[in-house]
Amino acid sequence: MDTEPVVLDGFLEEETVPGDLHGSTARFRIIVSPTDERTDEMVLPCGVTDPELAHAVLHDLVPGDTLRVTGHLHLPRTPGEPVWLAVITLTVLETAPLHTDPASVATAALERYGPYVCWFDADADADADADTDTDAVDVFTETGTWVGTAPAPDEIGDLLEAFEQRQAASGE
Repeated sequence: MDTEPVVLDGFLEEETVPGDLHGSTARFRIIVSPTDERTDEMVLPCGVTDPELAHAVLHDLVPGDTLRVTGHLHLPRTPGEPVWLAVITLTVLETAPLHTDPASVATAALERYGPYVCWFDADADADADADTDTDAVDVFTETGTWVGTAPAPDEIGDLLEAFEQRQAASGE
């Protein structure tokens, strides 16, 4: 274990989970993306052992929140051990752009593409007979600016490219 704490910014990939039966510890994964290139992204497992911080992690964070975590990086000593961050402080830099009651959209998912956040129904195929277009993907910038709706997940790239061209043309 390194003696100096590291500070990383990333976004919460999925729901947090208790690390024990009492909820006095918590675990979660963040996506650390130092550049806008998806190939530079890293998934980092994190653990919290402070009961007060664990309670906040379990009850206040939602997928898509941008976080700053400070902690000690634990490197594996054997091939079977994972790399993980023992979190000692956590700050929410930005809340997820869409706050929807998870019970109302149980299959909804947030997916991150560099500086973009996509909201889609992860179980769209099961709803194929519904009257609504369940393949549609709503896309926002990480700051919450509306980009548009891609008709299907495989068309997100085209939507992002068109948005970036509009931004470049307008000088933003």
